[in-house]
Amino acid sequence: MPAGRDESPFCPHCGTPQLFLAMENQSVETGGEPAVGLDGAATTGAVPPPRPRQVEWKTAIRCAAAVAGIGSLLSLVAMRVDVVSPVSLVWIMSASMITLGLYQKRRPMAWIDVGVGARIGLVVGICLALGLGTAMAGAGLVRRYGLHSMGNFDAQMAEQIQTLQKTIQQQPVTSATAGMVKFVNSPEMRAGLMLTTFAMATAVLVVLSTLGGAFAGLLRTRRGPV
Repeated sequence: MPAGRDESPFCPHCGTPQLFLAMENQSVETGGEPAVGLDGAATTGAVPPPRPRQVEWKTAIRCAAAVAGIGSLLSLVAMRVDVVSPVSLVWIMSASMITLGLYQKRRPMAWIDVGVGARIGLVVGICLALGLGTAMAGAGLVRRYGLHSMGNFDAQMAEQIQTLQKTIQQQPVTSATAGMVKFVNSPEMRAGLMLTTFAMATAVLVVLSTLGGAFAGLLRTRRGPV
């Protein structure tokens, strides 16, 4: 008790202490009993620290976007220069490994394992699909209306349409088959074929990027200090 006061923690008549400290208010270090959590396990009662972030997404997305941008640029150049085509293909196929290398270089203490690599690879695949789709669409507009050099593409599309027509015409002639033949020649069918091709290419690209990221994560598996 503070000095200078006429207060005492003991009874003035019998001398017994008047202040008591409950055991549940004592910590383990001072000799108290450890508290018990909801699951029955002993706990100190302190709030556990937050779990470390396994992926620093801001850095990972920046690396993935940079790699996807370079891959899209190489693809555009490869459309005009055949020598660049192998370089573009190798870059796209190894985009996840390149991204994971850049990510680890910028975050050398980051957690690296198969799961982290697969998630970053998934982001790389999505960025590549968006980048390549945007680049090809822009290049197609320029070639169609600026350079007027889409003859080869139109010939390939017409060949696909003719193949579909022959397949439909081999079926028994009904009103349904006649309508299908008419629909095959419509602009909507051409747009549908292009979207279907792009969707299939995107799915393959995302799967390959995810697997590539998982493999790169396996090679770099370690747990940095947190």
